[in-house]
Amino acid sequence: MTDLSEELGVSPATIRRDLVRLEEEGLLTRVHGGAVVEEGDQPFAEVAEVRVAEKDAIAEKAASMVRDGQSVLLDIGTTAYRLARQLHGRRLTVITSNLVVYEELADDEGIELVLLGGMVRREYRSLVGFLTEDNLRQLHADWLFLGTSGVRPGGQVMDTTVVEVPVKRAMIKAGDKVVLLADSAKFPGTGMARVCGPAELDVIVTNGPLEQATRSSFEEAGVEVVTV
Repeated sequence: MTDLSEELGVSPATIRRDLVRLEEEGLLTRVHGGAVVEEGDQPFAEVAEVRVAEKDAIAEKAASMVRDGQSVLLDIGTTAYRLARQLHGRRLTVITSNLVVYEELADDEGIELVLLGGMVRREYRSLVGFLTEDNLRQLHADWLFLGTSGVRPGGQVMDTTVVEVPVKRAMIKAGDKVVLLADSAKFPGTGMARVCGPAELDVIVTNGPLEQATRSSFEEAGVEVVTV
């Protein structure tokens, strides 16, 4: 804190206020004497091999919510990819910034596939940036299936990478029904960047029991909790 105050030429009180504001925005985590920015996502290929059975169970339930003829917005991440695998043979419009979802569904002629533009994050197989956000502002989907790196006690949905947060928030605005897909390892999970709170969600699909404070926060916000 003292180092920041001296380097920036402002008072420690100003530094504290700014750090509080940045933490509220999900851009850092305050610690004793200062703040830290956490590391980003693991590469997609690493995450894709973890908890596959749990993700498939969640994906199967999520797919059952969607009716033919509807539009579906799929987030980045491996659970959204597992959901895409459940959509083959359906008559749907699928919108995504997830390159693995695009590759999975590209040859399925029954699905109208919309790939959002943006800057490529090669390691995590996603598109991000202002182009992605601008495209989302022009679109609306019946369903958004949202992923997360972790859910904090109290129901705050987090992400490990700041650059993904504006895209996820734009997706939330574009979705009529917002469904969070989160396996049991996501509670409390990781992530220092806040995506949204319970009030922005309609449904959460998970495979494990939620900690009581988290469940209560979801229920108080009117979020349907579906356990598979």
